[in-house]
Amino acid sequence: MVTPDQTGVVSSAMNARTIGSGSETIVLAHGFGTDQTIWDKVVPLLAQHYRVVVFDWPFCGALKQRTMFDPLKYCSFEPFADDVISLMDELEVESSTFIGHSMSAMIGCIASLKRPHLFTRLILLCASPRYLNVEGYEGGFRNSDVEGLLAAIESDYESWVSGFTSIAIDPNDVVSREKFRELLLSMGGDVALPLAKTVFAATTEICWRR
Repeated sequence: MVTPDQTGVVSSAMNARTIGSGSETIVLAHGFGTDQTIWDKVVPLLAQHYRVVVFDWPFCGALKQRTMFDPLKYCSFEPFADDVISLMDELEVESSTFIGHSMSAMIGCIASLKRPHLFTRLILLCASPRYLNVEGYEGGFRNSDVEGLLAAIESDYESWVSGFTSIAIDPNDVVSREKFRELLLSMGGDVALPLAKTVFAATTEICWRR
């Protein structure tokens, strides 16, 4: 968890940028394996009307302070939620529209429960409260599926990245596929493995949260 112990430290640690100067603030939070550059095409349009905040989570390969990602510390979504709250406090965001992609969707939900006044609305992209199947709920993955995915990341990360990219991105969108592949590779298997474990475990914890 990032600790705001001096002016601008959270923004610096999270590579945060503020673009635009509208009366309303939009916070864009990227998902697993990517970084803030995934918003590059929409930020200029949003910044015409809103104050837009983008940042990198500590698992990003683009983040210079790679050592700040501690798998033991980030073993649930709670520390991520605390980080985004600290960032919003530092930037003096009183209320916002939070747009969270992938794992960031659930992080935003947790953060909004902790500090409701910071969030006017939540927009959740490709979100899931739980990925594992249980009786009465289809999350999409069996335990054996997850075990296989984790084993593939651990044994041959580059091959896993190539396979995952081909599934996750439209095969006709060559540019996006290559960008996603590069971002995953820059994150590295040493980070991807514990982070994937966090994603599957953490979604289970918050599935029935009120």
